[in-house]
Amino acid sequence: MLIYKIFRAPEWAALRANGRTPGAPIDVADGYVHFSTAAQAAETAAKHFAGQDDLFLLAVEADSLGDDLKWEVSRGGAEFPHLYREMQIADVHWAQPLPLVDGVHQFPAGAGF
Repeated sequence: MLIYKIFRAPEWAALRANGRTPGAPIDVADGYVHFSTAAQAAETAAKHFAGQDDLFLLAVEADSLGDDLKWEVSRGGAEFPHLYREMQIADVHWAQPLPLVDGVHQFPAGAGF
């Protein structure tokens, strides 16, 4: 199962350059890297990245993260995937731009969104 991380362009560039990252500022503050499922990603984008352009959507295979990935209740009582270690470039299955069109982020077609 793929899970998803939304990064701003500088955060994605830093992961590519350094090979690892503790995540975005909110991840560092919370002590884990926030992810979303395909069903949760659009709401995450709308809630936390409203109106922001120059974003990237990263897909990660949940099973590859082992015991460092915990599913915890968060927004609306839903379980969200949280990674309790640094995210590594090797974790990334694919990454694509997440364009903003007429105020709505456009998720890739055919990826379960």
